[in-house]
Formats: sequence, structure tokens, C-alpha cells
Amino acid sequence: MNVTMDLPHHGYRATKQRARAAPPSADSVLFDDTSSAAPPPAMNSQGYYTPGYNMGALSNDMQGGAEVNNLFTDPMANAAMMYGSSLANQGKDMVNKEISRFMSVNKLKYFFAVDTRYVMKKLMILMFPYTHQDWEVRYHRDTPLTPRQDVNAPDLYIPTMAFITYILLAGMALGIQKRFSPEVLGLCASTALVWIIIEVLVMLLSLYLLTVHSDLSTFDLIAYSGYKYVGMIFTVLCGLLFGSDGYFVAFAWSSCALMFFIVRSLKMKILPSLSSDSMGMGSSAKPQLRLYITVATAIFQPIIIYWLTSHLVR
Repeated sequence: MNVTMDLPHHGYRATKQRARAAPPSADSVLFDDTSSAAPPPAMNSQGYYTPGYNMGALSNDMQGGAEVNNLFTDPMANAAMMYGSSLANQGKDMVNKEISRFMSVNKLKYFFAVDTRYVMKKLMILMFPYTHQDWEVRYHRDTPLTPRQDVNAPDLYIPTMAFITYILLAGMALGIQKRFSPEVLGLCASTALVWIIIEVLVMLLSLYLLTVHSDLSTFDLIAYSGYKYVGMIFTVLCGLLFGSDGYFVAFAWSSCALMFFIVRSLKMKILPSLSSDSMGMGSSAKPQLRLYITVATAIFQPIIIYWLTSHLVR
């Protein structure tokens, strides 16, 4: 009788003692050993903390963090990272060097040195050049002033924005006429870009073959060639709003304004040469060559405008 009662009583007492002795102090569990890899094996074997906390996952996270720390402290890993960064810097320097061979970044920045006031005044000159009186480009210590300081200076901001706007407007016009497709829009953009390249190359070749010395750079020619897109946008908009009659009226106005602008601008940029050219003509023939090149460039503008806009208005 006593043995039977003692055994349950003994088991009950053992259980209570283990339950009371199981949790260690709060400081030792929560704060003292937070960076250790795992709890002691005796505690894990008893399973006191298993129901409330995933100690296995915590141990794995700690081991993963230790592996990351070991990766960054590994000399081989550091050497590989330094070698990779040096290769990236060398590649960047090589790309910048190759770009500098074909164009000057500082000179390109000059053509984008514009502000709102310059853009508004330049657009007014492009559409109403007859009221503009002073066409001379200003210099400071043999260096031309930036576009924001001189409205007569060529820029690339307006041609770039006008080109993008023309492509978007062409897509809208084709969409209104239910003729839009990515292939047609891509063909329109590539055709406009090819025309600019052809025009600039013809201009450079003409100046070289006729030995006409000028202070025109390739960026200058691209700028003057790209100004036509302002008139093209105006022409297409009038064609979409007022039909074919509005298109031809706007085309005539834009063409005349652009030709006047090109003649007056290039007249100030193309300078006569005092030396004889390869054909034996004296310096007296140089002003005539300058005039011929300027007029030919101006007459060529309406042809391109009509070629690039006529198919957008029907």
C-alpha cells in the first residue's frame, strides 16, 4: 500500500522538481549568449525551449552570418573583389578614352548649355526669323559664348527634343489614320536619322573639296540640320488639324523661314579663305563658293521636310 502510493508520489515530485529547475535565469537565456552558435546539448536534450522558439533555425541563421563574415574576412575574397573593381575601372577608362577619340564631352556639354529663355527666343527666331536683326555669334577670348548667353549660338537641345517630338507626332498621326505599327514608326525614325547623317556628310565633304575654311564643327552642322524638325512639327500639326490645305500653307511658311535662318546663320559661320584652292582659283572666288554652299544647304531643307512629312498627312 505504501509502495504503491510512494511511487506515484515520487514521480509527481520528480516531475515538479524538473519543471521548476528547467528554465534558467532570464539573463543567461536572452542576453548573455545571443551570439553563440547553439545552446548546450543538455538543454536541447531536455527540450525545454523547443515549444516556444525555433532554436535550430536561429542556429542556422547564426552559422550563415558567420559564413558571410568569414567571406569578407577571407584574404582571397578580398583580393578577388579588389581585382574585379580594378577591372571595372580600367574598362570605364577605356570606354571614356574611345568616346573622347570621336567626340569631346566638354564640347558636347557646350551645345546643351541652354535655359528656358534661350529656348523660347530660339523657337521664335526659327519660326519668325525676319524680325531678327543681329545674327553675329559673340565670342569671349576667342571662345564662343554658350547658347544661354548668345541666342545666335547653335545648340543641340532643341534639335534633340524636336526630333523626339517628331517621332511621337508621327506615331500619333499614323495611329489616327489606322496605319500605325512598330515597324512603320521605326522606319520613320531611322529615315529621319539617316537624312541628318547624309546632310552633315555632304556639307563636310563640300567644305573639304572646295577648301573653304570655316569654324563650323560637326556638332554645329548637326544643330543647323536638326532645326528643321521644329518646322516639321508645325507642318504636321497643321496638316492634322486643317487637312491638306493647312499642311501646304504651313509647309511653305516653315520652308521659307528655315531657308532664311540657314542663309543668315551660315553666312556668319562660313569664313572665306585667303589661300588658293586645289583647282587654281584665287581668293576672290571664295566668297562665291561660300554663297553657293550656303544657298544649296538652304534649298535642300524644304526637300527633306516634304519627304519626311508628306506621308503623315492624307
